[in-house]
Amino acid sequence: MTEPNLIGGLIGGGLIGLASLLLLAVNGRIAGISGILSGLVTGGMPGDRLWRSAFLAGLVAGAGAYALVRGGLPLHFQAQGLWLILAGLLVGFGTRISSGCTSGHGVCGLARRSPRSLLATMTFIFVAVITVFLYRHVFR
Repeated sequence: MTEPNLIGGLIGGGLIGLASLLLLAVNGRIAGISGILSGLVTGGMPGDRLWRSAFLAGLVAGAGAYALVRGGLPLHFQAQGLWLILAGLLVGFGTRISSGCTSGHGVCGLARRSPRSLLATMTFIFVAVITVFLYRHVFR
């Protein structure tokens, strides 16, 4: 396991907070990535395509800028193939039944003191802890 990048985490977290604040202040929208992507795919409200596309392009561009500066992305996939597809489908299903994702509930919802977002974020963390335990101690 590698040492955590505390400075990178602080900078990244600050940029996520700033982007969320700006999207709310300028557009009156919550920066929930699953909702932004869903609205782009399904058409959403008329005139929403530009800001949704720009926001998602900014996520990809930010990762690209990081990769240029640091010489690559710190990605460590241990799962492959069907496991990654299954994981993606489960995340999509989870965001649909919880009406949001970790960015919408965990960043924006908690900042707005939403009880529903607190419950959703606690559920995300609880399921993540169980998943890691099962992966490391039961299925290995």
